[in-house]
Amino acid sequence: MTHNEYMYDDELDPEIAALLDTVEHNPRDLQDLSVGTTVSLDEEDEKVGNSRTNSISDVDLSIRAFKPITEFFSSTPHTIFDDPDYYKTALQGENESAQKLHNLLTKYLTCQDPKDRTVYRQQMVNVYWEFIRSLAPKMGNLSLPKCKRMLMRFGVVLPSLFTDEQKQTFSSAFVENRLGEPVYYLDEWFQEIVSGRIGISATDEARPARRSGNAAEEASHLMQLKSKNSGKLQNSENLLTSKESQRAMVEAELVSRIEQICKHDVLVGLGNHKAPYSETQKRLFSEISERLRLLSKIDRELTNYLNEFKEAKSISDSLDVKLSSAPSTMEINSSDINTEVDTVRQMAKMTVGRQGNHFPIFTREYYHCTPKGTGFRENVVDTMAWIESVDPGAFCRIHKNVSNRIIPFVILIPTYGDRGFCWEPFDRYNRITSRGRIAVPMYPKDLRIALLTAVADLRWQVAKEKASYYWMEEGLTGQYYQWLVTQKLKGDVKDYFIEDYVLWMTKESEGVQRLDKEVRGIFWRHIPFSQEIKEKLKIRSLVYQELYQRDLNRAMSDGY
Repeated sequence: MTHNEYMYDDELDPEIAALLDTVEHNPRDLQDLSVGTTVSLDEEDEKVGNSRTNSISDVDLSIRAFKPITEFFSSTPHTIFDDPDYYKTALQGENESAQKLHNLLTKYLTCQDPKDRTVYRQQMVNVYWEFIRSLAPKMGNLSLPKCKRMLMRFGVVLPSLFTDEQKQTFSSAFVENRLGEPVYYLDEWFQEIVSGRIGISATDEARPARRSGNAAEEASHLMQLKSKNSGKLQNSENLLTSKESQRAMVEAELVSRIEQICKHDVLVGLGNHKAPYSETQKRLFSEISERLRLLSKIDRELTNYLNEFKEAKSISDSLDVKLSSAPSTMEINSSDINTEVDTVRQMAKMTVGRQGNHFPIFTREYYHCTPKGTGFRENVVDTMAWIESVDPGAFCRIHKNVSNRIIPFVILIPTYGDRGFCWEPFDRYNRITSRGRIAVPMYPKDLRIALLTAVADLRWQVAKEKASYYWMEEGLTGQYYQWLVTQKLKGDVKDYFIEDYVLWMTKESEGVQRLDKEVRGIFWRHIPFSQEIKEKLKIRSLVYQELYQRDLNRAMSDGY
């Protein structure tokens, strides 16, 4: 077959033509693709970003909202995709999987028989993920060629599979995390895993026991202990701050009432003598007494929280001292990295679904998103901000009647899927303040729907874990499950919930009634809209006006 027989968008791409020339005229050069200088994890010049100080992965409970995004794309695009050696550099230095990927990609791009092309496309999936398995451990190397990172990040193996417009769009996407939110591209995610700042994702398989005594293993164990303790530390500090604020408010009320009691009017005609306490002032005596009792109660609680905070702070400081003397670079456990690669591959499958397009490589043939509809970090954070503006409790977790805003880790997977999902609602060692994990496809038909399905899944799992054994009876999951039983619907209850949550956020929030009356009542109670939206809805329909009135009734009876 000649070059002219292979047509891709009406003409052969120059880079593909050059690739085919190499195949035909100098095949030995391609056999050396996987031979050469392999990046060693033990080399002295390797730079692993493994700082154990505060990072984006750490939870800050003082942050109450997303920062407004002023720029979605850079005004000065990078030139990584313009590198003529992009393809060769991206594949060079890897194991034999790079050679297999190259050979299979060549066959796929040059094949004209639809059946053979389908076979090559299916074979590409396993070969690509084997290549990712080879590449993932090297993400901690900050001097790694950027083309390897872009391959991992966007699935871009061959830049000529872009259209000019698509290349401009992807080149304009910001490379660094300027937003400070825990939203990670795949290369960044593996960089955090390799560095030890983030632990590997939970799996159903039991992890083998490790031998003690290794300094790096001890450091890893210390990091795990610190993660366990951080939940207690952050929560106790949060409760302590809350009680201090409550005490300050009650003290201000007490001072105000005492000042009122100490004011006496001069009696006219009786010299400088002042009037006794008025009836209003006498009534303040009992109020002052109540406030003093309340202050005594607050002080007891504050003392307990302070002791908890001191204990957690002492443990944290002790762990920090031990960590400071631990190895400066943590040894990368190959089995852990392989496990995470397998987990991410499973995430990729789940975003696509059984009947979806599992092709792992970016190509204009399958990419049909707009720039703002692509899963770039800025677009994802902007959509999450919209979700939070409609559903203020979307990312909140309540502990001891205190609501903590905890944004989950968001892993951006370069797939052609349409649904996001929750992998973990929180860390099993820190259920109070740890981040959950949600996966979002980067090239969906509708980015907003992809994120809504992920947040719905997160909401369901958090509510289910909170209700524990009684999840079919209590709270959000219990009431929704009971309704589903009465409707005699078959299937996964969570799938029904996710579909209804999407309608709740996209239709009901606009006043378009699409949900069952009982489901609407459950969502209004347990997944309330922001007050601003409630105010708008109550004048749109009697249905919402009735729900709004129920809120007022509950508030008056202190049952809300």
